[in-house]
Amino acid sequence: MRARRPKQLEFACLLTLSLVMCVVMCAALAARVTAQKKGPVPSASSVIVADKGKFAIQLDGKTVGHENFEIAPADTGWAARATTDLKPPDSGSTHVTGTLTLQPDGAPISYEWTSHADKTNGAHILFNNGVAKITLEMQDARPFQQDLSFGTPLIAVLDNNLYHQYGVLARVYDWKKRGVQNLPVLIPQELTPGVITVESVGTASLSGKSYEGLRVTTLDLEVLLYLDSSHRLMRLDAPSAKVSVVRE
Repeated sequence: MRARRPKQLEFACLLTLSLVMCVVMCAALAARVTAQKKGPVPSASSVIVADKGKFAIQLDGKTVGHENFEIAPADTGWAARATTDLKPPDSGSTHVTGTLTLQPDGAPISYEWTSHADKTNGAHILFNNGVAKITLEMQDARPFQQDLSFGTPLIAVLDNNLYHQYGVLARVYDWKKRGVQNLPVLIPQELTPGVITVESVGTASLSGKSYEGLRVTTLDLEVLLYLDSSHRLMRLDAPSAKVSVVRE
């Protein structure tokens, strides 16, 4: 016949088990809270990386505005947000905001922009299978809808006065392949589709410093991007427009 376990021992065992379960539950809860604080984590194969900074916008050598931007993880992809304030000479002030959400490979998911000048205008764009569905909202006018087809989901979005988007383009460029690469492009504020040519030009020197050079060409404009060793956009020059954009 087995001896009965004393009640004091049974109570101690139950108390120990309860404490162990409590510790395990607290550890699991802490891990969950930590994961939530860290936020979403995009695919490890993503070509986009986090970045944050401020650009000075120069016209003919004089600063006429600034752009504050941030590129950060969002859900399983990325969000590139920026705000630009401009005051060109002999012109009114302009305040522009833009939010571009991206797949890990750089393909756009959605884009929203607003522009506050004499009037307030804006648009919302959804991208799906190479088609951009645009809803344009102009002050004192009814919303206007238009679809633009590009034939591929990998589309460059390069909007007016939001220069951090050239930094996104530098990430989308295939650096392993290099050479000339063509991409469809959308300029949302002008509802203008087109094609851009992107090409590495090797080392580009400026003010005694060496950068990785990337040339972006359209039918009527050539832009040179100066990138650091990790391909962050440090400077942009558009000589024909007399515009320079410099990271501060």
